[in-house]
Amino acid sequence: MEKKIKNVFVQGPISPEFIANSIAKHQSKTGIGAHNIFLGQVRADIIDDREVSAIEYTAYEEMANQKFHEIREAAFAKFQLSCMHIYHSAGRVNAGEICLFVFVSAPHRKEVFDALNHIVEEIKKQVPIFGKELFKDDSYQWKVNK
Repeated sequence: MEKKIKNVFVQGPISPEFIANSIAKHQSKTGIGAHNIFLGQVRADIIDDREVSAIEYTAYEEMANQKFHEIREAAFAKFQLSCMHIYHSAGRVNAGEICLFVFVSAPHRKEVFDALNHIVEEIKKQVPIFGKELFKDDSYQWKVNK
């Protein structure tokens, strides 16, 4: 059976309450022995004497969701995971706010450490999400992932 492609996009920043609720929902899944979480936060970088105040994220959401789906399915095939959740912001996210939330669970800790690193690297490499860095002086530039 083909798994449904999920929409991973959340409008604006990902709130601490959203993250806490996601964690709380897993307490009933008693076969899980380990969770690992990656939180991507917008940095107030200084670029050419200008400070980043926010990033405005845009994406070809259908294509991006397809890539997230492929990354997710490949990770389930490669690692012994119980579950995985990925959320990414769309729209404006201020410096200090969360823009990416990846949450993996498995029976044992080694799997979650290895899987999380792999998943985040693949997201950065493959997913067509564009970030417009907004500076405090009202100028902007398009972000380049390193």
